[in-house]
Amino acid sequence: MKVRDIAVLILSVLVCLGVGAFGSAVTAASVAEWYPTLAKPWFTPPGWIFGPVWTALYVMMGVAVFLVWRRGEGRAPALWAFAVQLALNALWSPAFFGMRSVAAGMIVIALLLPAIAVTTVLFFRRSKAAGVLMLPYLTWTSFATVLNAALLSMNS
Repeated sequence: MKVRDIAVLILSVLVCLGVGAFGSAVTAASVAEWYPTLAKPWFTPPGWIFGPVWTALYVMMGVAVFLVWRRGEGRAPALWAFAVQLALNALWSPAFFGMRSVAAGMIVIALLLPAIAVTTVLFFRRSKAAGVLMLPYLTWTSFATVLNAALLSMNS
């Protein structure tokens, strides 16, 4: 791998982790004060699981986008789709935790989930490995969508 490739790989992972760090910063106060007051469904994961899961997902996303970037010509649609879903990902924490609004979180995640699905399909077309790396993120966000919907139902 060339030095440029290594730099792009590192940058890709750092950008994704940066989105996660932003979300974590927005989330911190509400996790301690507001989120515990919500009624939650039985399948709500323990709080400690979110940090490690999201860290792993952001690293996989960073590697996936790097693999697509490396494919060269014809990669633009997949990279744009990735940028859109990453922006929506970055909006979810401010909507849900920052605004302390389960409904706003639901709106964002309802847009995010299909954006991830489209990105995953486009990534598979460019690189099977990149598509596979996106599947855990798609799966986790599918679960998060169901959880967000249940929280909305239980707290409306």
